[in-house]
Amino acid sequence: MIREISSEKITETIKELFISANYRLGQVEHSLINEALRKETSATGRAVMQTISDNLKAAEEINVPICQDTGMAVLFADIGQDVHISGENFADAVNKGVSLAYTDGLMRASVVKDPLFERVNTKDNTPAIIHTNIVPGNNITFTALPKGFGSENMSALKMMVPTSSKEDIINFVVESVKKAGSNPCPPIMVGVGIGGSFDYAPLLAKKALSRNGKTHNPNPLYAELEDEILKRINELNIGPQGFGGATTALAVNVEYYPTHIAGLPVAVNINCHVMRHATAVI
Repeated sequence: MIREISSEKITETIKELFISANYRLGQVEHSLINEALRKETSATGRAVMQTISDNLKAAEEINVPICQDTGMAVLFADIGQDVHISGENFADAVNKGVSLAYTDGLMRASVVKDPLFERVNTKDNTPAIIHTNIVPGNNITFTALPKGFGSENMSALKMMVPTSSKEDIINFVVESVKKAGSNPCPPIMVGVGIGGSFDYAPLLAKKALSRNGKTHNPNPLYAELEDEILKRINELNIGPQGFGGATTALAVNVEYYPTHIAGLPVAVNINCHVMRHATAVI
């Protein structure tokens, strides 16, 4: 049965999601930080992890964003094929919600209208990056992913060949993290996209960051790969904020997709320790 959802409801939902994601870290992500604090073997690393944990508590107590970089607004929208959106254009409704979130929520506007020649701030963090997917049903599932660029700038893509091994992929991901060093504010979360095409592998890596850090890929082979990459990354001794220690990454999430017989695209999308995302269904 066709269900009507108003553009006003979409705007309201998007506003709430991006404020929530920027002001409160999810319970799972918060627990990963606290577990890392307990397990950290370096005295300096423990001190840094304690500061990170204290910052999260302070943000909640005084009701301010977790980080001054409140990110570029990335949105995943799974739209039921039996949904009819009334009112404004879908993208306009989303961007209105983002604008309200960043202005009413007193969050930093970080988007420039022209990426190269006229880098003038849009002043409300619009436009958002919107990824839509048509799915069965008559609901819309939104996942908001505010993405800071200290970590985004450390991401990488490699067009591997079909003869590349699992070890080659692990080495590429680990080397990408090693090259990033302290720049992405570790301990980090690493999204890995394997397969698809030149453009689709990075999208898989981005989507991987929207999955909580304690949920493995349902395919046991890829779940094992996640564990292997995480172990290797934490052996780098980059540590919290680059000061050394056992915790360079909190989680590694891998997503995969079929690819062409002649290729093997692999993308790495790095996120800082502020692993922000929030989901709502309307």
